[in-house]
Amino acid sequence: KGKCPEDGWDESTIELFLHELAIMDSNNFLGNCGVGEREGRVVSGLVARRHYRLIHGIGRSGDISAVQPKAAGSSLLNKLTNSVVLDVIKLAGVRTVTSCFVVPMATGMSLTLCFLTLRHKRPKAKYIIWPRIDQKSCFKSMITAGFEPVVIENVLEGDELRTDLEAVEAKIKALGAENILCVHSTTSCFAPRVPDRLEELAVICANYDIPHIVNNAYGVQSSKCMHLIQQGARVGRIDAFVQSLDKNFMVPVGGAIIAGFNESFIQEISKMYPGRASASPSLDVLITLLSLGTSGYKKLLKERKEMFLYLSSELKKLADNHNERLLDTPHNPISLAMSLKNLNETNDGAVTQLGSMLFTRQVSGARVVPCGSVQTVNNYTFKGFMSHANDYPCAYLNAASAIGIKKQDVDVFLKRLDKCLKTFRKEAKQEKSINEINDANAAAEQLED
Repeated sequence: KGKCPEDGWDESTIELFLHELAIMDSNNFLGNCGVGEREGRVVSGLVARRHYRLIHGIGRSGDISAVQPKAAGSSLLNKLTNSVVLDVIKLAGVRTVTSCFVVPMATGMSLTLCFLTLRHKRPKAKYIIWPRIDQKSCFKSMITAGFEPVVIENVLEGDELRTDLEAVEAKIKALGAENILCVHSTTSCFAPRVPDRLEELAVICANYDIPHIVNNAYGVQSSKCMHLIQQGARVGRIDAFVQSLDKNFMVPVGGAIIAGFNESFIQEISKMYPGRASASPSLDVLITLLSLGTSGYKKLLKERKEMFLYLSSELKKLADNHNERLLDTPHNPISLAMSLKNLNETNDGAVTQLGSMLFTRQVSGARVVPCGSVQTVNNYTFKGFMSHANDYPCAYLNAASAIGIKKQDVDVFLKRLDKCLKTFRKEAKQEKSINEINDANAAAEQLED
């Protein structure tokens, strides 16, 4: 049926299935005689076994989705993977999606492929409207495609950084709709930035007849992000949305899914990919989804939501204990942020030092964001880089509840963070005591004089 099975398969069944696909490829035929330049020859048995002897990759030189006659098994693998992934995207919340394909590139390059496809439809266009998110790959995806990003600064609402819709529309009017390739919005992001106002942006794009590409990097795991995409497509315009394989399906880095609501446009993007492609990302995600089944993936999504609530409540308690606060970002369903105001006031370098301390204590993924850092990316200078704003009111620390996180991860992280913060408080007290003694000694000397 081309759908993800409800109950996951055991490893032996999956391996048998993959071997059956592999023997359909010509390089595995008994008595095969290959005289071409690409015949699926692999010198290392270890490499052949690692890829289940599916050596030909996917697609043909003119289309990544095309069937390769001498690689029937690999071609079937590609078709099945795209079909199963489409089923899971619908299950995750975007019910009206019509087409998708797995591309063997991470999110940034997959976004670039979307922009390059739009170039042929809008030859006059040179600008991409981009509500600011301080993440290098999505910014570089526009530069690599040869377009000029028009950065729209976010607006601060409470603790949250949200889309400035008025600035987006004003910029469209100023530049002229025909000169704009697309609006490039974002769902999944680090707090205190929250997902873009996708419904409103989709309506603006429909009104001005401008394409809309959504960076949904790790949004498949969030029902809220997927709901935003579904609603945006319902009320306005979303041409394609791109998501990472590793972040949403726990497979090695190197693949993404490009999906959309217009099958012909998604096919155009797949035809834009030059040459054949590696089958590894498709193979990895197919194995993973067959082993999980829809019931297993739903369970992981449910656990992630539960762990988000647990991380949120426990991080709030820790913040209160250290006279900090958990920033109020109810529109961000994955990432949390805790202020580091007191730490920043104590010592200019304390915030970045905390990041180093956590890393050396084997806490990965936590981000510390100091105030006022400046960074240049491809000749564009961003003030307050990593905080998604020029002047965010305080330094902070990020932590995320992403798919696969366990209670033990949260507990160990909080314990180590607490210990690090106590170290800073102890050092601050000692420094204060030394300063008080020095001040007292200086006052006594003045009296003697």
